[in-house]
Amino acid sequence: MEPAELRSVSKRMSLVLRHAPGSVGLTLDANGWVPVADLLAALSRHGRRITPEELDAVVAGNDKQRFAVRTGPDGVAWIRASQGHSARVAVDLGLTPVTPPKLLYHGTGAVNVPAILAQGLRPGRRHHVHLSVDVATAVTVGRRRGGSVSVLVVDAAKLAARGHEFYRSDNGVWLTASVPPDVIRPAVR
Repeated sequence: MEPAELRSVSKRMSLVLRHAPGSVGLTLDANGWVPVADLLAALSRHGRRITPEELDAVVAGNDKQRFAVRTGPDGVAWIRASQGHSARVAVDLGLTPVTPPKLLYHGTGAVNVPAILAQGLRPGRRHHVHLSVDVATAVTVGRRRGGSVSVLVVDAAKLAARGHEFYRSDNGVWLTASVPPDVIRPAVR
């Protein structure tokens, strides 16, 4: 499968597993999992035939590790999005609160910085605010919409000391409910 085709399949899987499982007739379990066979059949019924080998290539080749796959005790393979679910998709990823590093980073379009510095970071249409462990990853995340990228530094230690819970998703993305403006500052690059 060509890189462009891998990206296309990954985007379709992200849409279904994060935002609109019902669009292809799927229902995720409480933790966001669905049998791989059900996902493949649903996508095929809706015009996107993917073989198990192609799905494996998408999961393995995704630089952001958007998907997690596990095999149940009955031998059935299951898949879910690692994080990033829309608020309208009720899932509990089963993540345990963990102590974050002292600093975390948020990449965004430069145009968003004044509003974030005034109002803080909110999850918008997702379950959590997404934070990165390093500046390079934050830059990559900030580029996804194009335009000039800014990186913001979040004093995660201060926020955790106030009782805010942090979670680390299967693919290393740090998640929290919100980030108030007083613990955010622009990164100096």
